[in-house]
Amino acid sequence: MASKRILVVCGAGASSTFVAQRLQRAATDALLSWEATAGTEQTVGTRAADVILVGPHLADRVDAIRAGAACPVLTLPDDIFSDRDGARTLALVRSALTAEKGTS
Repeated sequence: MASKRILVVCGAGASSTFVAQRLQRAATDALLSWEATAGTEQTVGTRAADVILVGPHLADRVDAIRAGAACPVLTLPDDIFSDRDGARTLALVRSALTAEKGTS
């Protein structure tokens, strides 16, 4: 799979940093040249991304975030912070990219 950019969004950028780091590590372990970064809702329109992951605490903002994004936007599950190795998050992103590719 080609290089991808994943933006992980949360309220202040703190919890998204942990998710992004774990996702980056899982992608690297899977030999994927992906870049996972953390940000806030305000950074959505300013950063290029292939997928945006939104923290569960911002679920009520997903429609607004989608409106400002040109890529798939996914709400992370409530228990995402227990994904210590990033494997579940990686699987979620892969599934979204596969689904998008199937609709193109």
